[in-house]
Parts: sequence; C-alpha cells; structure tokens
Amino acid sequence: MHAVVFASLGSPRVLAHTLCTTLDFRSAGWLLCALAGQPKKVLHAGQDVSFDIPGGSSFGLVGESGSGKSTMARIIAGLTPPTAGRVLIDGIDRWADARGAVQLRERFQMIFQDPYASLNPRWRVDSLIAEPLEVLGLTHSRAETEERVADALRRVRMSPDDGRRYPYQFSGGQRQRIAIARALASRPAFIVCDEPTSSLDVSVQAQVLNLMRDLQEEFGLTYLLISHNLAVVRHMCDQVGVI
Repeated sequence: MHAVVFASLGSPRVLAHTLCTTLDFRSAGWLLCALAGQPKKVLHAGQDVSFDIPGGSSFGLVGESGSGKSTMARIIAGLTPPTAGRVLIDGIDRWADARGAVQLRERFQMIFQDPYASLNPRWRVDSLIAEPLEVLGLTHSRAETEERVADALRRVRMSPDDGRRYPYQFSGGQRQRIAIARALASRPAFIVCDEPTSSLDVSVQAQVLNLMRDLQEEFGLTYLLISHNLAVVRHMCDQVGVI
C-alpha cells in the first residue's frame, strides 16, 4: 500500500504526523507452517505511508476495500503497533515513547464503523459512556461521572434519561450518537472516525455528519475520517489522502 501525498491547506500547527509507517501481518509460526506444508507468509497491510493532520482540521483517508485505511486508523489511535516508521502526536512518538503515549490516551478517542458491534449490549448506555472516564481516571466521584455522561448525551441531541436504557432499544442512528457521546465524554482533542456513517440510512447519515461538524466547531476537534463515500469526504474534510 502506498499513499498519495496531500498538502496542508494553510491550517494551524500539525497535530499528528505519520512518517513512512509500515505494518506487516505475519502468518503462524514456523512449526505450524511446517506441519501444514506451507511457507511462512507476510502480508504487507501498509507500506511507507506518510501524512500530516493539522490541529482542528478534518483529514479524509479514502481508498478501495482492503487498502489499509482502517489499519492506519488503528495505528494512529494506538490500537495496533506498526512494524516500522513513526507516528508523532504533538511531537510525541506514539509507539516509541511509553510515558508520552500514556499522556496521549485521554486526548484520543475512536468512533467505530458499526454501532451495533461497538456497544456492549449487556451494558446500559450510561455505563458505556462512563467507561472511558473511569478507565482514564478523569472523574473523582459518582456525581461528577453522572454529570459528564448527561452532558455528553445532551451534546449529541439525546436525553440524559436515555442513559438508563440498553443499546438494543435504539435505532442505528441513535446508537451512533451514543458512540459519539462516548468518544466526547473524555473531552479528547483527536477523534478517529472509521466509516462512522456507512451502516446508516442516507437521511440519518446527514444528521450524524452535521452533528460531527457542529461538535468540531464547538470543541476545536481534529478528525481523521475513513470513508468510501467521496460525498461525505467532500462535505467533512479539509484535505484528503488516497491509498
């Protein structure tokens, strides 16, 4: 996979920078390969990908299925380590500076493609939204956590009373709003959006995208948006990279 290069549009300072980032997936160990009578294989999921994301902007990453868009998103979000290369966030090397990576955790969130799969069906909505607050230690009392959860739900045009319900009780668009509320609860600076509207109806897509634009203007968020839909990219993004 090779990235086509994309220039900054005179935006503010660069928040995120990937430099010659590469990721390889290797097949099973030599013993299992030998028993199966197959050679050990290497899949090059990403190769020499470099781009900058200015703070407060939206960067679109597009390409055909299997080109490595989601893989790059997971590397930047800190979920999958690269085989080689660097990911710099505000000058901190995400994968080489362990102490700096811990400091970055609360500044990053991710909105996944499928709201049906990304929300635990056994948890109530308020518990789902409160989870990053508790894991990152961002609140110090139950009352503070409840207020942050209620505020996040209001931001996505939902009622705090919805927190007492379960994900299966909501439509697809409402579930994606819940996923956005969970991402907002920790008040991040950077949100990785992996095809956040691809599983939604067209009318609901427009509502979610407009909501994301409003939240970006309100909080100065930086987005990395993965999408197949060029109309969505044109509507949302300041610059585009093609894989």
